[in-house]
Amino acid sequence: MKVACVGGGPAALYFSILLKRHASSHDITVYERNPAGATYGWGVTYWPDMLDKLHEHDPESAATIRENSVRWHDGVALVGDQTTVHHGDEGFAIGRHRLLAILAERATSLGVDIRYGQEITDRDQLPGNDLVVAADGAGSRLRESAAQHFGTHTVSGRNHYVWLGTTKVFTSFTFAFVETAHGWIWCYAYGFSDERSTCVVECSPATYSGLGLHEMSQDDALRQLEKIFGALLDGHPLIGRGDVTGPAPWVTFRTLTNQTWSHGDLVLMGDAAHTTHYSIGAGTTLAMQDAMTLARVLHEAPGTAGLERALAQYETERKSALLSVQSAARHSAQWYENLTRYIGLAPPRMFALLGQRHSPLLPYVPPQLYYRIDQAANQLTVLRGLKQWLGPRLARTVQRRSRP
Repeated sequence: MKVACVGGGPAALYFSILLKRHASSHDITVYERNPAGATYGWGVTYWPDMLDKLHEHDPESAATIRENSVRWHDGVALVGDQTTVHHGDEGFAIGRHRLLAILAERATSLGVDIRYGQEITDRDQLPGNDLVVAADGAGSRLRESAAQHFGTHTVSGRNHYVWLGTTKVFTSFTFAFVETAHGWIWCYAYGFSDERSTCVVECSPATYSGLGLHEMSQDDALRQLEKIFGALLDGHPLIGRGDVTGPAPWVTFRTLTNQTWSHGDLVLMGDAAHTTHYSIGAGTTLAMQDAMTLARVLHEAPGTAGLERALAQYETERKSALLSVQSAARHSAQWYENLTRYIGLAPPRMFALLGQRHSPLLPYVPPQLYYRIDQAANQLTVLRGLKQWLGPRLARTVQRRSRP
C-alpha cells in the first residue's frame, strides 16, 4: 500500500514503524508541518503495561524508549504545609522531544520517508495514496475538511491550565495544592529526564481571573507562579514555551469525540479522533495504541480490497477500548472542577479520594462516607464488588434525571 501520515507525532511515527515491520514493501510517507526537532510539550507519561505492549510490537524501539525514560515509585501530595505520600505508585516519563527523535530514527531506518516543514490541510494535496492517516492533533485540519461526515463533537472544560517545565527534578509524581486569596491553584509535576520536569498548573476560572493571570504576559505569569509554588520548586524556575512572546498560553481542555473515524480512504488517529483529559496521563499511550490496532487490522486485511473492512474493525475495537478510559477521564476532570468538595478533608483522606477520582460513584456520595466505604471495600471482596456494580448504575440514573 501507498500510505500518507499527516502529523509527525508519536502516533503517526509508531504506526509507520509497525506497518513497515509487517511488510517492508509498504510505501509510507509522514508529513510534519514543523521543522525537524521542533515540538511542543515537555514530558509524557506511560505505565508498566504500556511498556509491555511496546516490547510486544517492536522490541527495538521499546528498549530505546525504556533506556531514555525515568521511573517513579511513589505519589506525593502537598496540601498547604502538609505532605502525604502514597507508596507503590509506579510510572514512567520521557521527554517528548526525545521520544519523537527515537521514533523518527527507527522509522527512517525501516524506510519511512519523513518530510518536515510540509503542512497538509486537505486530502486533495495527497493524490495517489491508498490510505491517508490524519494524526494531526485535536485541531486536525484534515478532519475539519470533512467535519460534518465525521460528526465531530467537542466539550470544553471549566478550569484553566498551562503546560510548563522546570529545572526542579521530581523523583515522584507530585501534586501541590496552594490556597490563595482568590481560591485554590494546583499543579501536577513529574520528572522526565535528569535535568527537567513537567509542571502542569490548573485553577478555577475565579482563581484565574482573581490572580490576574488572564492579563499577564508569559514572563509575568511564570514569576507569579514561582512565588505561589515556591515551597515546591525550592528556588528553581518555571519555564514557558519559547515561541510565546505575549500572554501565557492558558487554555481550557477540549474533550473531542467523533461519531465515525473514517471517510473513504481517510482515517483518524490519536487526538484527531479522540481526546482524554490530561489528568489521567494517557494521551500519548492511547494514540500509540491506536497505531498498534490500525497497523494490525491493515495487516490482517491486506491491500485496498480489505481497506473498508479494516478501517471499520479499527474503529470498533478502539471505541470499545476507549469507553472506560474516557469515563475515567471525565470523572477525573470533574474531580478537579469540584476541588472544594474534597480539599477540606485531612490530607491523607483527600489524597486517597484523589486516587479514586475516576470513580463514577464518588460525585454522588459524601466524601467522608465514600472514604469509609472505600477503606472497607479494600478489605472485603463483597463490598468491593458492590461498589464496582453500583457506581455506573447510579451515575446513569443521575444523568437521566438531570436531562431536560
